[in-house]
Amino acid sequence: MIPALSLAAVLAAAVPAIAMAQPATQGVISYPPTYFAEQRPSTALDMVQRLPGFSIDGGDDVRGFEGAAGNVLIDGARPTSKTDDIEEILRRIPAAQVDHVELIRGGAPGIDMQGKSILANVVKVKGAGFQGLIALANNHVIDDGRNSSGIRLEASGQAGPGSWEGGLRYGQGIDDGSGPGRHVRLAPGGTPLILSDIDSHGRGYQWVATGAYETPLAGGKLKINARGFWDWYEFNQLDWITFPAPALESVNYSEDVYETELGARYERALGARMNLELVGLQKLTGADIVSPFRSAGGGSDFFLDQKTSESIGRGVLKYRQSERLSFEVGAEAALNVLESETDQRSNGVPDILPAADVKVTETRGEVFGKSVWKPLPTLTLEGGLRYEGSALTSEGDVTLEKTLYFLKPRVAGSWAPSDRTQVRFRYERVVGQLDFDDFVADSSPNSGGLAVGNPALTPEQAWVSELAFEQRFWTKGAVVLTLRHSKLTDVIDRAPIFAGALVFDAPSNIGDGTKDELILNATLPLDRLLKGAQLRGESTWRSSEVTDPTTGEKREISGLRPLEWEAHFTHDLPQWKMNWGFDVFSAWRETSYKYNAIYTDKLKTWMVLFAEWKPRPDLNVRAELNNFTERGFRHTTTAYAGPRNTAAVKYIDDRDIQFGRGLYVRVRKTF
Repeated sequence: MIPALSLAAVLAAAVPAIAMAQPATQGVISYPPTYFAEQRPSTALDMVQRLPGFSIDGGDDVRGFEGAAGNVLIDGARPTSKTDDIEEILRRIPAAQVDHVELIRGGAPGIDMQGKSILANVVKVKGAGFQGLIALANNHVIDDGRNSSGIRLEASGQAGPGSWEGGLRYGQGIDDGSGPGRHVRLAPGGTPLILSDIDSHGRGYQWVATGAYETPLAGGKLKINARGFWDWYEFNQLDWITFPAPALESVNYSEDVYETELGARYERALGARMNLELVGLQKLTGADIVSPFRSAGGGSDFFLDQKTSESIGRGVLKYRQSERLSFEVGAEAALNVLESETDQRSNGVPDILPAADVKVTETRGEVFGKSVWKPLPTLTLEGGLRYEGSALTSEGDVTLEKTLYFLKPRVAGSWAPSDRTQVRFRYERVVGQLDFDDFVADSSPNSGGLAVGNPALTPEQAWVSELAFEQRFWTKGAVVLTLRHSKLTDVIDRAPIFAGALVFDAPSNIGDGTKDELILNATLPLDRLLKGAQLRGESTWRSSEVTDPTTGEKREISGLRPLEWEAHFTHDLPQWKMNWGFDVFSAWRETSYKYNAIYTDKLKTWMVLFAEWKPRPDLNVRAELNNFTERGFRHTTTAYAGPRNTAAVKYIDDRDIQFGRGLYVRVRKTF
């Protein structure tokens, strides 16, 4: 059997006295609590965020379990929940309950990398006693005096042979994409058409309840987890027009969302070398959206009532031939259902909406096999093959039946010429999933208005080539450079849909394309300049190309940001039992293309200053000054009188929204 608790044990390597003592060529580096001592971490999240050369990836929001994996394991296994954010899961694990954290680089026999080149594994202390937590937080917007508050209650402990955990969280949130601003609409020659002042506010309220229980059962162990989530969000915007004549326009948007999830995982050894894993999951989601728009010339009302369900069953058999070779085979089945009703009225008159009332049912199945081989101490090879089939039916406004099959091969490997250097490669076929939201009509008042649904989509596919170079230096430094090229087929973007004399915008397959990414991840210890200081960061450059379905010209893919980066500076002061620092998130731009408009969103640089004081191991006080740079959000629309290939520009609409600084304070007490 492969022990689930520690992946370092899989490789027969003991936990070292210091973090870097274990040779990196073995593929796993183990970080004991002493590595994080100066930081005085409160949770497992604090520890994982300090791993050199590592950034948390929460996984993809896709149907099924196999393709939704993130890059963090808990006791050697993926969290069973799909709706629970990995950072929230790590935040619920007290640092005192962490035995050590492992960094798995490039794969190793017995480790399912789930398509990732690097994983973190949080190994918990066995038999930890009762632990409780209460946290209170408040966020104050300095400019206008608004407040949002939150409370978190958590507890865990032992119950007979098993262990349990539970949590309850309530929070209010202020939308930092809303605020005061200006609105300018210009004719092509620059003549003002509309000038106005904007006053917008957005706020959300959220309840989250989680629970889990793990116990020995029938020679193995069973873990059951449950989660309930409710979120209500409201956005209001007043547009006070001053030119050409005083007038008032208003947009309201409210969204009521609920999610429930129940999952179970059972693991059992079948002999000394074989392990069985069974996973079951049921998820239910509902959303109600209401969005009225009012102006002097009339108004419109948009309504959406949507319900989805997902049921997953999965089985995996793992076999470890030796310390150098392991195999894995498995199968997964899923049933997904979407029911959506959409209604839009203009001046009280119902609008004609293609794919307004739709029920979509998808039956998915996948079988897979994987193998990891370590022919040399410095070389690890991984191969995998997945075969996916799905049957979709649509009824209501659109009647459709389709069956899809895809073969998805994958090869990957890592080579470590020294204990500080590693080269990783990956080549695989990636098949996307059809977004059920693309099947139905939707509306967004500030980003393009109405978009109709299109159930006749084909999943986007890509052949992905990836090469990564990792160099570790000093005790805590690392640089990882990754180059990724994707050759795309059946790209999903926007295109015109014709319904008689009417033309609508809809998600569509627009042909082939390419996407290239250059990713730099770096951890730089600054002890030689400032003891206890560290700078971490990640930057991604993207370049993409597709053929525009309206103009026939080459352009970038809608919604992709050409450049985004983030930097995190921390300075640990253990003698004062505190640390301070700043987080900077870069400005970014993303552009979306419709047949009669181009939308460009820009967010300016966001900066957070923080200080954290930990006077006792059970008490933590954190203060943050959010949006120190007082960055804003800008939405620009270039509208055409008709299709962009034949019509002239009708107007250019620019909305520049500002959001002020905020003061956030949180107090955490464990017991």
